[in-house]
Parts: sequence; structure tokens; C-alpha cells
Amino acid sequence: MFGFFKRNKKEKPKLEPQLIDLNNNLLEEGDIVESLRYELGKCKIIKVEGKFFYESLESGKQVIWVKMIDASNDLQKVKKVGL
Repeated sequence: MFGFFKRNKKEKPKLEPQLIDLNNNLLEEGDIVESLRYELGKCKIIKVEGKFFYESLESGKQVIWVKMIDASNDLQKVKKVGL
């Protein structure tokens, strides 16, 4: 009706998330980090089917990167190990 409620279905290009730790270090796939959540300990950043995960080196548990975001500053709740 008159086109007032017509939605534009333009597809936005998917950008990879920018992973940054609490010390403002850029994180990449393959980096080793210390997790400050979920009792993961030291983790390796892996990419599975286009999504980033933190995989615990101790237990093998995987947590998606979205769950590690700190709400107060939008950084990841991890610290990069071995700069």
C-alpha cells in the first residue's frame, strides 16, 4: 500500500570481527591467549566454518568469540600470551 513500509533488502558485505584483547592487542587465528571466562585457561584462536572460537589447550572445550565480549568496553575478555 503506497510503498511506505517497503524494506530495502540490500545485502551488506560480511566483515570479519576485529578481535582485540583487554590490552588492545590485535588477535588473529592461531594466537595463544589466556581466557578470563569459562575456566578455559590458555586457549588457541581457531576458525571453524567462518566463525572464530577459543579452544582450550587444557580441556579442548570450544567457546565462540561472541561469548567472550566484555560489555563495558566491547573488547575480548582474554589476554594475549607471549607477545
